[in-house]
Amino acid sequence: VLADEINRTPPKTQAALLEAMQEGHVTYAGQEHALPRPFFLLATQNPIEQSGTYPLPEAQLDRFLLYVRIGYPTEQEEMAVLSGTTGTARAEVRPILGGEDIRQLQQLVRQVSLSPELLSFVNRLVRATRPATSTVKFIQDYGRWGAGPRAGQALILCAKARALLQGRFAATLDDIRALAPPVLRHRVLLNFNAEAENITPDDAVRELLKAVVV
Repeated sequence: VLADEINRTPPKTQAALLEAMQEGHVTYAGQEHALPRPFFLLATQNPIEQSGTYPLPEAQLDRFLLYVRIGYPTEQEEMAVLSGTTGTARAEVRPILGGEDIRQLQQLVRQVSLSPELLSFVNRLVRATRPATSTVKFIQDYGRWGAGPRAGQALILCAKARALLQGRFAATLDDIRALAPPVLRHRVLLNFNAEAENITPDDAVRELLKAVVV
């Protein structure tokens, strides 16, 4: 499912999406309807436009595996867009993988190894995002709410998937560091002091990666 401009979706619809993401089913007219497996929800939002929007609650943000920021395309990418969308050629979209293929790949990702040291690193990194117990001064000063256990699960699985995509059957510290920003940026909430100083969640993740060592 693609939820375009999800922050323009009314809260009632957002609640239905949360049920689908959390429970794997939807409820209509009092009846539960199971969703197919695998089920993916991709959502977009424009961070610049805030008028007429409904910010997603923290519980729903936490259900998203990744928060990926997309900037401007490169010169070559923009050339491809211009040439491909202003002529007569029609794009042909073909399926690459079926549902069963994806399920098998999901199980394969879980078989990628991760050392006990890196498992501990992920655990300590996620726990360091929580202001009440964090020993990282940056989080103590600017943190409002930290990431929950789901963040650690997401970071480990994403690191394993990155390793597999690069032809490796063992995740490394580089995999974890590369995935930490998109996994954590929507799960680390900052306070008013951070907002006043133009400090972003990405700044917090960078400081965490400096402070927490393997």
